[in-house]
Amino acid sequence: MPEGPSIVIMKELASGFAGKTIARAEGSAAIDPGRLLGQRIVAIRSWGKHFLIELQGLAVRVHLLMFGSYRINERKDGALPRLQLGFADGTELNFYTCSVKLVEGDLSETYDWRADVMSELWDPKLAFKKLAAMPDVLVCDALLDQTVFSGVGNIIKNEVLFRIRLHPLSILGATPVAKRRELVKEARVYSFQFLEWKKAFVLKQHWLAHTKSTCPRCHIPFHKGKLGLTQRRSFYCEGCQVRHGDLFGAKA
Repeated sequence: MPEGPSIVIMKELASGFAGKTIARAEGSAAIDPGRLLGQRIVAIRSWGKHFLIELQGLAVRVHLLMFGSYRINERKDGALPRLQLGFADGTELNFYTCSVKLVEGDLSETYDWRADVMSELWDPKLAFKKLAAMPDVLVCDALLDQTVFSGVGNIIKNEVLFRIRLHPLSILGATPVAKRRELVKEARVYSFQFLEWKKAFVLKQHWLAHTKSTCPRCHIPFHKGKLGLTQRRSFYCEGCQVRHGDLFGAKA
């Protein structure tokens, strides 16, 4: 599933469609394409893992899910688009194997931009406050909570926890305040490094934990497992990642 930085790249690549009027709208998505015809694109935006095409009083929300993709001014061979938007100058936007929904009204009434780790309006104090309000939650679940860290996905989760030496099964309420602040800070720092490396096509070269078999610090095998309520894959070291608390019945 594409994470926030990848959606920012998608937004930047599609930014040239802002100001254009939709001349054609079709596809297999369960929306009324007629509502899009003749609409002028006000802006191309993103919130976490959501790609947003803002219109007047309406927006198209695209979520690429696990296997979604998009094409700009070209089509995917043999694939039926979930949504295809065409313009008078011959340009087009195509989205495949994804979720497409319409968002009514002002986007700011639906989205809290302060929760998006890639946004200029990101508010680390708000994120820290939200973490304090969920003391029984595992840190591996908290990092994937899109109401706290919109845009953070499994890669960022694994890399951030390894960087700050925090065990994914740590309980937030038992984790020291300083470590929670470090968690909030590093989630944003790593997200922007992810963006830089992704643009340079070297992201995987910088992975220290995600999909790795051996800890580069302790030189012992990583533990692997689908942890927490989210049951997403975790790669972590029992030697250098400190576990805080022991929640009875925590699903590991």
